[in-house]
Amino acid sequence: MRSEPVLPLQTALIGGYAMSYTEYGSGTPLVLVHGSLSDCRYWKSQMAPLGKSFRVLAVCLRRYWPETWDGEGDGFSIEQHASDVLEFIDTVAGGPAHLVGHSRGGRVALEAALRQPDALRSLTLADPGLPLPGGDDSRGGFRQRALALIRQGDVEDGLALFVDTVTGPDTWQRMVPWFKEMVRDNVGTLFGQAEEKPEVLSPQQIGTLKLPTLLIGGALSPAPYPAVLDALSQWVPHAHRVTVVGSSHGMNLGNPRAFNGAIEAFIGG
Repeated sequence: MRSEPVLPLQTALIGGYAMSYTEYGSGTPLVLVHGSLSDCRYWKSQMAPLGKSFRVLAVCLRRYWPETWDGEGDGFSIEQHASDVLEFIDTVAGGPAHLVGHSRGGRVALEAALRQPDALRSLTLADPGLPLPGGDDSRGGFRQRALALIRQGDVEDGLALFVDTVTGPDTWQRMVPWFKEMVRDNVGTLFGQAEEKPEVLSPQQIGTLKLPTLLIGGALSPAPYPAVLDALSQWVPHAHRVTVVGSSHGMNLGNPRAFNGAIEAFIGG
């Protein structure tokens, strides 16, 4: 028996793709964008609490669950996902929305904000996956190494390598069953992610962002996330930064009360 949280899924035709999403609450739209190996279920601890004040919409990006993707075909890129998010905000949210992105989803959200700022009311970036100019990722091609393990049949070892690298040692071993099932459901997306090379944005490009911007990090998040937030704090005019105590990269699950409270306090009811 699967132990995933039960969320009602809806579907919208976005850029010719049947995008799945779930929603809760009413009022001003608040769109949540998941990161790697995740989908709308990642936001289960945000839906009802934030839904008391907002119409919360959590998307499943193109090629993620409930699609089962084998890496064949196109459509998996930061650029495509940002385009999908913007079209989703226009057609499903029905107007300017608050946008929240976590990890790789933070890079997608930032791309959307830079491309079409008028579509957003505010931007929240939670430990965004953002390569820094002139910086080398010290994690040594972990995506490709994880994918190599998966290709040779060592799926659990490959997923453990990926999750432990971005969140901390032994995270995979400690994860609850529904989270592991979600990650396994999205294993095919690593075929796309291992190949993509997102544009490295300059401080000047990011500095053009005039939206109200909230930066959230986990107090225990490993490199490179603290350095990324340090840089964004300098480059984004008037950005507000919050550190979630006692949590690593998955701070919205590790300390949802603090995470949700930071968003509510920043964007209001």
